[in-house]
Amino acid sequence: MCRVAIAGVAGLEVDDRELNRDGPTYTIDTLESFPGDEELFLILGTDVAAGIRSWHRWHEVLDRVTLVLAPRLGISEGEDSFERAINLDMGPLDVSATDIRERIRRGLPYRYLVTGPVHAYIDVNGLYAKAPGDDMVVGLNSMEDSS
Repeated sequence: MCRVAIAGVAGLEVDDRELNRDGPTYTIDTLESFPGDEELFLILGTDVAAGIRSWHRWHEVLDRVTLVLAPRLGISEGEDSFERAINLDMGPLDVSATDIRERIRRGLPYRYLVTGPVHAYIDVNGLYAKAPGDDMVVGLNSMEDSS
């Protein structure tokens, strides 16, 4: 889905190294898999960034990346300061990936909360949708397990 989302966008690429790792995946493990001299940016909503100090080895995460912060409603830029951070100049978003997945699961519209190609991908692959008479939410991992 990430490949669909960034298709044709210069300067962005999808990296699947986390998908090929066994066991728990921590952000610091992923960051350490890049060459030490490579400049890395970690894009987070300010709501997620506010909790970064609870992450596994968070000091090392902050030492390794420049944070790119997207504003979220209810979290102001000044509430949590970081030594290296770029605050995106955009209006705060009142939606999260969790919200979008929940809307899909409940059968609510979400078409304009994702790009057209991503909406089509989710729809065609039946991602996050609740199967009739079933309480299990079908996600990408569940689909792979059933093939």
